[in-house]
Amino acid sequence: MATQTLLVTGGAGFIGSNLVRFLLAETDVRVVTLDALTYAGNLSNLADCLDSPRHTFVRGSITSADLVAHLLQAHRVDGILNLAAESHVDRSILGPRVFVETNVEGTLTLLCAARAAGVRRFLQVSTDEVYGSLGPTGAFREGTPLAPNSPYSASKASADLLVRAFHQTYGMDTVTTRCSNNYGPCQFPEKLIPLMILRARQGQSLPVYGDGLNVRDWLYVRDHCTALWAAYTRGQAGAVYTIGGGCEKTNLEVVRAILQALDRPESLIEFVADRPGHDRRYAIDASRLRDELGWRPAVDFDAGIAETVRWYLEHADWLTQVASGDYLHAYEQLYGPGGKAARTVGGGTR
Repeated sequence: MATQTLLVTGGAGFIGSNLVRFLLAETDVRVVTLDALTYAGNLSNLADCLDSPRHTFVRGSITSADLVAHLLQAHRVDGILNLAAESHVDRSILGPRVFVETNVEGTLTLLCAARAAGVRRFLQVSTDEVYGSLGPTGAFREGTPLAPNSPYSASKASADLLVRAFHQTYGMDTVTTRCSNNYGPCQFPEKLIPLMILRARQGQSLPVYGDGLNVRDWLYVRDHCTALWAAYTRGQAGAVYTIGGGCEKTNLEVVRAILQALDRPESLIEFVADRPGHDRRYAIDASRLRDELGWRPAVDFDAGIAETVRWYLEHADWLTQVASGDYLHAYEQLYGPGGKAARTVGGGTR
């Protein structure tokens, strides 16, 4: 069988860049990366991929129908893995429109172009946040009703339903994955773990929202990449797969683990006002992925957080460069004196 060509959208972002590196290192596919290089997309995330003869980078938006159609035809794309998204909950509260434009309209543009070009498979990378909030027990499964509580999660749920509709209506071969909180190298430092590493490294206060007892299931990003590849290559057409690390931690436990890894005092923790609609607990039942596709996470939290802290310390220039741009403006807008987070909004943890 001829080598496949895959279009990875959002491939200069956190999960996307890790996926591109995984595909180039562990498979023989050709990769076309499409990314608009907005604040969270960084070409330096792909520095070790740009010279690969199996990789092509294109700057552009998934909302550009002409560009997407051209790429699918020019590169004879066999499959699409859609990771392009606005993903930060706080930003969606401050300005929801761009989340609808990118996450909903962009996904629709990709679906229409994929159908017209006869793309073999479309993988939609979504989030467990579409399910809303759990009580103290239980776990999200593929059939859990959608109940999004933020503009971000509502936009992702809307995109997921479009993917389902294109499978049901047009017979497109689609697969949707919904993952828990990722962490690891190259994550933009507005998200919980890199934000806390950055601020703890500088001896600054660490803002923890509410009582810090919101629970998330944590998944090392490389484990997410292996799960995506399993779902893309072996998943059932039309199926949804939930992906989790089987690792529930409160936000406070995560922050304390970072402080311990950096040998910083817990006195740096500063509790700030919670955000509206802050889901209390997420947990994932990934048994379908395990039973059907044989996938299991390989990295436990202790090893993953140690590797993540080590990566950020060894890539201080990357972190400083990223943190000196749009991120600082966003941080001040959300958390600074008089900022909206200081009064109402807490930071996202994805």
